[in-house]
Amino acid sequence: MMMNKILVVEENPVVLKILTHLLSKVPSFSSVLCSSYQEAQAALLACKDAPFFAAIVDLNMSDALHGEVVDLVLSFNISCVVLTDTFDDELRLELLNKGVLDYITKDSHYSFSHAISMIERLKKNQAIKALVAEDSSTSRLFIKVLLEQYRFNVIDVKDGQEALAKLESEPDIQLLITDHNMPLINGYELVQLLRQNTRFQDLVIIGLSAEGDTTLSAKFIKMGANDFIKKPFYHEEFYCRIIHNLESQEMLETIRDLANVDSLTQLKNRRYLFDEGQAYFDKESTKVDGVGLALLDLDHFKAVNDAYGCMVGDALLKEIGVEIMASFPDALAARFSGEVFCVVGKGGVSFEKQLDDFLLKLRRCAFTEANIAVTCSIGAYMTKEASLEDALKVADSCLIEAKRLGRDQIVLG
Repeated sequence: MMMNKILVVEENPVVLKILTHLLSKVPSFSSVLCSSYQEAQAALLACKDAPFFAAIVDLNMSDALHGEVVDLVLSFNISCVVLTDTFDDELRLELLNKGVLDYITKDSHYSFSHAISMIERLKKNQAIKALVAEDSSTSRLFIKVLLEQYRFNVIDVKDGQEALAKLESEPDIQLLITDHNMPLINGYELVQLLRQNTRFQDLVIIGLSAEGDTTLSAKFIKMGANDFIKKPFYHEEFYCRIIHNLESQEMLETIRDLANVDSLTQLKNRRYLFDEGQAYFDKESTKVDGVGLALLDLDHFKAVNDAYGCMVGDALLKEIGVEIMASFPDALAARFSGEVFCVVGKGGVSFEKQLDDFLLKLRRCAFTEANIAVTCSIGAYMTKEASLEDALKVADSCLIEAKRLGRDQIVLG
């Protein structure tokens, strides 16, 4: 796992201890601790070739009474969260104009947890692609800079029509910030068009407008926008709204995964296979190589449970799940029942080779701490016409034949 170095500059030993403890709970973070401006400067110079991911900095140090440590960290282009004992509006503007991510008053344990969660969110944001649709070049640039400051990957377009085209060509966009008053297709119409398409049901959409119509926010949200912000806005509000909506969507996806994923192997479960498998089947069957479906049954699995116990048997199934995900990266892979797995993917020679390679890998490996050798019987079927249900029936017959012929082999229907 790649470690992200976090610079912590804090002269209060109690606060430093709290921050260190909280950072230690995040496996991907390693902290470098400094209790003075001089120590921070030395740490930054020493790590030029391996820069810090972010910093948490006390605003006023004994050897830097006027926030000089913040300027120092920002001069190294490091994202910075500031901790302060006091707060007022003038200080707020000063810190934001300098480019700090956030300022947090040290008034409770929650404050320190919030600082850590802010850094964790930065790491997540790196994987999120955001689209900004705004006809004003000045506003578009301002929003783009704000989002990039928080590590989003940002694409910008000047109207709703361009936004639609970009969303069609880049389906991995997760966040849309759209102004209302745009030529060709305005923001309200854009939301309406997107929410009519189930492919964009998980897209987080936030509307913006400087217009005085007090009903516009309600119209946007009723049409399917996740939120609406009136311009001009404080950038803290803007960011908090975005993160609140992203985290709500992520929670929904987690709940959905809990319903669709086998908790032991982390493969899709049988329910998901039957709910979504036919759509996947239809999509692949129209291609040149058609679609391939295989049932993979671990040989003599009952003997493993009898000899080593169910805990070892579960560990074996978990490790086999990992191997299946690695061997069939682009396929729909599910735990079908017990020790039987189902893989649905692109057919043809490539599918046969993946199955052969999987069998060979099993023969060469030993699994769990008990070093168990395991083989697998496979029934497979490739088609451009059959339904998922029909293909499962053929593959099941082939699997029975593979077992009858002595196991540890593939029978293709």
